[in-house]
This record gives sequence, C-alpha cells and structure tokens, in this order.
Amino acid sequence: QVQLVESGGGLVQAGGSLRLSCLASRRVSTFNTMGWYRQAQGKPRELVARIGSSGNTYYANSVKGRFAISRDNAKNTVYLQMNSLKPEDTAVYYCNTEDWGTNYWGQGTQVTVSS
Repeated sequence: QVQLVESGGGLVQAGGSLRLSCLASRRVSTFNTMGWYRQAQGKPRELVARIGSSGNTYYANSVKGRFAISRDNAKNTVYLQMNSLKPEDTAVYYCNTEDWGTNYWGQGTQVTVSS
C-alpha cells in the first residue's frame, strides 16, 4: 500500500508561482515514475508532468517552460514548481504513482489562478 499526500495549493494571481509537494509513504526512488495530474471542472484528468527513477522528465505541452518536476529522495517527496501561472492552470492537482500494477493517487490539492 502506498499513501500520497499533496500540499501547497492555493489561490494566486496570474503570473504568480506555487510549489506543490507530494509526500509518499516510502522512498520515492523506489517508484519507476511519479507524476502530477490535474483535473479542471468538467474536464478529464490530464497528465501535467512525470519524473522517472533516473530523473528523466516529461511535460505536457501546455506547461513546458513554466513548470518543473523534481524529486527529493531523502524527503520522500516529489515537487511541482509552477511559474507564470495562467487562469487555465486552475484545477485540482493530483500526485500519482504505480506500484506492482496498482495505481495510487493522492487526495488532490486545489490550485486557483485569478486573472
């Protein structure tokens, strides 16, 4: 069983920054990949960014150059640094990983960007 707990969401003006954190119940280096997804109201959940065990990263086109995913193995935490935020980034952001064929999700953290 894996527990993921997100934090760091909030209300920010357009152009501002937030850093989301995802605390895992064990060392994040033991997971092949960890990712951040988001779900805006009335829309399907989408992948925002992902980081592999070797440190390789993937970003959705909509956030490339503005968001950065990173991992602190010592703190069992994955981060999502979000800069130059736009109103269209407003969503609930979820941390995700997969372990032995089971998908795990955190409870989500709300990010609201005002124009």
